[in-house]
Amino acid sequence: MIQKNKRAWAWIPTLYFTQGLPYVMVVTVSVIMYKKLGISNADIGLYTSWLYLPWVIKPLWSPFLDLIGTKRNWFLGMQLLISLSFLAIGLFLPTNMFFVTTLACFWMASFASATNDIASDGYYMIGLTEEKQSFFVGVRSTFYRLSMVTGQGLLVILAGFLENHYGQSDKAWSVTMIVTACIMLLLTLTNALLCPKYESSESITLDKPGSFWEVFSSFFKKSGIGTALAFILFFRLGESQLVKMAAPFLLDAPEAGGLGYSTAEVGTIYGTIGVIMLTAGGILGGVLISRHGLKRWFFPMVLTLNIPNAFYALLAITGSDHLAAVITTVVLEQFGYGFAIAGFMVYLIYLAEGISKTSHYAIATGFMALGMMVPGLVSGYMQEWLGYEGFFVWVVLAALPSLLLLKYIQYPPDYGKKRDS
Repeated sequence: MIQKNKRAWAWIPTLYFTQGLPYVMVVTVSVIMYKKLGISNADIGLYTSWLYLPWVIKPLWSPFLDLIGTKRNWFLGMQLLISLSFLAIGLFLPTNMFFVTTLACFWMASFASATNDIASDGYYMIGLTEEKQSFFVGVRSTFYRLSMVTGQGLLVILAGFLENHYGQSDKAWSVTMIVTACIMLLLTLTNALLCPKYESSESITLDKPGSFWEVFSSFFKKSGIGTALAFILFFRLGESQLVKMAAPFLLDAPEAGGLGYSTAEVGTIYGTIGVIMLTAGGILGGVLISRHGLKRWFFPMVLTLNIPNAFYALLAITGSDHLAAVITTVVLEQFGYGFAIAGFMVYLIYLAEGISKTSHYAIATGFMALGMMVPGLVSGYMQEWLGYEGFFVWVVLAALPSLLLLKYIQYPPDYGKKRDS
């Protein structure tokens, strides 16, 4: 068996860039693409939110990746499948049945992406010592964020450029998705070359019968788990709806209540400036928790997650399309999300504490994804019913359950605080 930590600086950046790119394409870029192809907000919210489902239920099949094959073979196979899925999306987009066929391909990509996440994270833990796992957390996060800049920024900007060049959105997005497939294929080949074979199939053994269900059920026996799960599900109630309708709001014509921005402008605002502020917020949140503990900052974090939503309501009510106002709104929203999610993820780590930490964390993040999926399903219908003005006001009010539940969840006040050595 190959020694741990081998070539870590080579394979960690590409592996986690490859993990982030399909996620952002499936969850975020699909919304922009379908909006530009004339799909209604109701259908966009409904069908693209269902694409979260694989990340909700991935704890159910994650044990099988330990029992069959190796993590390396799993993630290489899934990355190849993702490449083929994006290629198929690009080929189907110019057809009359593009909506149904491309959704099916996005479904295939989402299941493959969720499985790739499991295998990549498992490989990371197998291939590195505990000390190096902690050391490379920042590297993982950085290249994951860079993949978001690539997908949500550069590839959307490319689609906007091609829309202007071809004069039609279907051809522009077809080429963009084929380019995405080529990038994914190149990343897959790179990972195949750079990732050492840390495991062998012979080293994998079957755990005792029933152990998976014991681990799964023990999560729901934790103290205060009902309140904790309610908080997880409601934490992003407003943001989960806003994230589905923010891009359509910027892209829609003023007569439809939108701001009339171009595809390239949305890619620049969200995919570059937005991701930079998202990263800055996450870094600041992590630093403050390490200094003072979670308790001191959790309430301000929940506030910063939700207060920027009021600025979207203000934009919709006033109809202001001033670039500075829009950028300020996106900067505040993305920074607030990054700041808040740092605290939220620390809370999930605390909730997963115990002998089955890895499995319980996977279950907790599954509930987190469920809290994104369900509100997103109705977001488009809510927007069409209330209009953009009423919708964003509703999103602001949706912060109230998480603020109320925050008072009742249990965790040590100094959890996450760095201990003096």
